Amino acid sequence: MAQDGASPRKPRAKKNERPLSSDEIHQRILAAIMEHKLPPGTQLVEERLARIFNVSRTKVREAIGRLVHDQIATNIPNRGAFVSSPTAQEARDVFFARRLIETTLVRSVALTATAKQIQQLRKHLERETAARMGSNPLAIIPLSGEFHILLAEISGNSFLVRTLRELESLTALIIILYDAPDEHHCPYDDHPKLVDAIEARNADLAAELMQHHLEHVEHSLKLEPPESGEVDLERVFA
Repeated sequence: MAQDGASPRKPRAKKNERPLSSDEIHQRILAAIMEHKLPPGTQLVEERLARIFNVSRTKVREAIGRLVHDQIATNIPNRGAFVSSPTAQEARDVFFARRLIETTLVRSVALTATAKQIQQLRKHLERETAARMGSNPLAIIPLSGEFHILLAEISGNSFLVRTLRELESLTALIIILYDAPDEHHCPYDDHPKLVDAIEARNADLAAELMQHHLEHVEHSLKLEPPESGEVDLERVFA
């Protein structure tokens, strides 16, 4: 037993346990950010993360590098990498860009989506419904983002897919940073209405619904600077 006041000893990895890859470490850190365990402004200390995951700092550096590339983290010279903290104006800029892109994108999808692709959207809506009924209220955030990326994939424009992935990552971070208490950033029936409009080949309605949807998400946020505090990385990834 540890002596009173002593820190509990971290359990060692089993000898036959496969070391985590840099991709797996990236996914673990990204999931922690999406689940509100690593708030914006948290420093991603390579040495501590390497010890936590029982891997080399090189793997951690590669994982953090991907987060920096996707703008989920920001590298500050002589200080290290931190979970990005988009400003209120940057948040508004993200939603402005999304309205420009996605209202046009959904028009295209409404005119070209096949029955199989519409069925893909319906299947995704089932996953969203299951997440809303679950115990983790933050689970819907990544799924909501995946819905918009799926629309981009259905459009067949690979450039828009890459752009939407980047904007969705920033949007998820913005929602985590500025989510207002007791507000539903994504109304439960917005996505089903969009799929109904797409299935009806009503491009004008689909574009109008997308515009309203993105405006609602933006207006549900409390765009004021958040409070910050130190995060215990060991506890987050215990």
